[in-house]
Amino acid sequence: MSTYFAGEYDVAVIGAGHAGIEAALAAARLGCRTAVFTINMDAVGNCPCNPSIGGTAKGHLVREIDALGGEMGRTADECTLQSRMLNRGKGPAVHSLRAQIDRRKYSAVMKHKLELQENLDLRQAEITDIAQDDNGNWLLTTRMLGVFRAKSVVIATGTYLGGRIYVGEVSFESGPDGTFPAAFLGESLRKLGVKTRRFKTGTPARVKRSSIDFSDLEVQKGDEPTVPFSYDTLTPPQNKVECHVSWTNENTKKIILENIHRSPLYGGKIEGIGPRYCPSLEDKIVRFADKKRHQLFIEPCGEDTEEMYLQGMSSSLPEEVQIAFYHTIPGLENAMIMRPAYAIEYDCIDPTDMLATLEFKQFPGLYGAGQFNGSSGYEEAAAQGFVAGVNAALKVQGKDPLILDRASSYIGTLIDDLVTKGANEPYRMMTSRSEYRLILRQDNADERLTPIGYELGLISEERYQRILHKQELIKEEKKRVAKTVIAPSPVLSEILVSRETSDVKTGIRLIELLKRPELNYEVLTPIDPDRPNLDPAIFEQVEIAIKYEGYIKKQLAAVENMRKLENKLLPDDIDYRSITGLRLEAQEKLSAIRPLNIGQASRISGVSPADINVLMIYLVKQKGRQTDE
Repeated sequence: MSTYFAGEYDVAVIGAGHAGIEAALAAARLGCRTAVFTINMDAVGNCPCNPSIGGTAKGHLVREIDALGGEMGRTADECTLQSRMLNRGKGPAVHSLRAQIDRRKYSAVMKHKLELQENLDLRQAEITDIAQDDNGNWLLTTRMLGVFRAKSVVIATGTYLGGRIYVGEVSFESGPDGTFPAAFLGESLRKLGVKTRRFKTGTPARVKRSSIDFSDLEVQKGDEPTVPFSYDTLTPPQNKVECHVSWTNENTKKIILENIHRSPLYGGKIEGIGPRYCPSLEDKIVRFADKKRHQLFIEPCGEDTEEMYLQGMSSSLPEEVQIAFYHTIPGLENAMIMRPAYAIEYDCIDPTDMLATLEFKQFPGLYGAGQFNGSSGYEEAAAQGFVAGVNAALKVQGKDPLILDRASSYIGTLIDDLVTKGANEPYRMMTSRSEYRLILRQDNADERLTPIGYELGLISEERYQRILHKQELIKEEKKRVAKTVIAPSPVLSEILVSRETSDVKTGIRLIELLKRPELNYEVLTPIDPDRPNLDPAIFEQVEIAIKYEGYIKKQLAAVENMRKLENKLLPDDIDYRSITGLRLEAQEKLSAIRPLNIGQASRISGVSPADINVLMIYLVKQKGRQTDE
């Protein structure tokens, strides 16, 4: 069969899920003629698993994407059904925004944004082959035999690449939600020389709302007032729905254990490695055998659907077993399953084959993002998609790449973990993965990253001026609380005693009161009549800076030390096997990953502090030789 030449683009994006959307929009907004290819136009921006955006650490990623000029936060705000700030009982470093969203509306809104974007073509086509011509351009062949030429390509195939569904003994090739898989591209990539491997993930059943008995279930309401993801959302979203909580029990556990041999996960049918931090219910039952019950959340999938999502209940057991164990759960005794739970296995790559730009080391102009890179989650995918799309465009334009380090953002941590440490299982972002989480809070993402987005050209002048004005207001409020003296009074004494903190006999500066963990702006309102009328976010920033000043200084010092190591660059052509004193394991790891600098080298598993000292000495000697020459 003969092919035909179908068109030419600066940047081509394969896949229109959360990674592909951000990649395509970023490249197009940077002025590159861009195409995004999807197997099914109706699956653009699909949420095949949880109909939510954000969550612990994931909310940080969404805020950061938005601060840089990405789209996920804005669209999530437009489609919010219920909004909650998680971990409010803990410190601000781990506060994370999560929104239950209308999944079909989210998909429709994102699709329309792609359609309306200048420089961007949204096309329904399965890419079956990828090759490089003699000029370094990439040739993408569709199943309809069209050939597109592109200077840069971003692969964002999600779980479609070689996708296979498992429900008990039943197994068949499929993408998520019963869509067609990308059946041919994986083999083409392997022929090109891209190494792939198999990962797996899963999703719970969806049940009909009217078949659920809500009468005795715990109600979970949204926060009031709500907080938006996007700094462009000036009117916060409204809570429109309630979620509910239930629990498994011994009967649930009994049915699962009696049928565990029918699980493809335990029967050996699934080769792929699943996410440790988002296990299936049968996996939780086996791994946590002493636990008597497991929590689940019953959440609506949208305003205009009766489908309810059972968070925490993913499974790959046979359909009849699913029906049996779901019916043991309070509230679900008569639940009618509209879509059964399933596991899906798919092809992905080893992210250590990539640079921090998400470009393949061996294939210039070829980038990867999202689950294709071995991560899990919509937010992790969108973050990588944004960075890959920006860098694909910058490469076409001959500009310096965008590289975010660990101290700049959770996005930088995510990408550094992937390309430096790799992923032996689907990678999930968590606050504990960042050693700088006190300064990388979700509440200050705009201060950290909006200047970068503005420099790229993805943030408007108006929005940039807003952040500059906000920073000025924060600065002025810090000055005010530092010079404001509060005189002793019965009102102040009552506040201090009621909050179980020591009373004062002389005047005290407002800043000293705010330093006390028992006090905050809200409780000090009666003795602070001159407080300016500012956005609550301003007071939040000031209070955090005051209360955590010592810890923040320590983290900033650690960042400075880290960046000193990051500035010690390693030559591209360095032969690690020729460096005397490097252990064999270090030689192999360094040769495979080829870190950009000493800082990145120090984070590679298998490279010891002694190996880093050897590299430092090597660099000093090399610099001395160059000076002599």
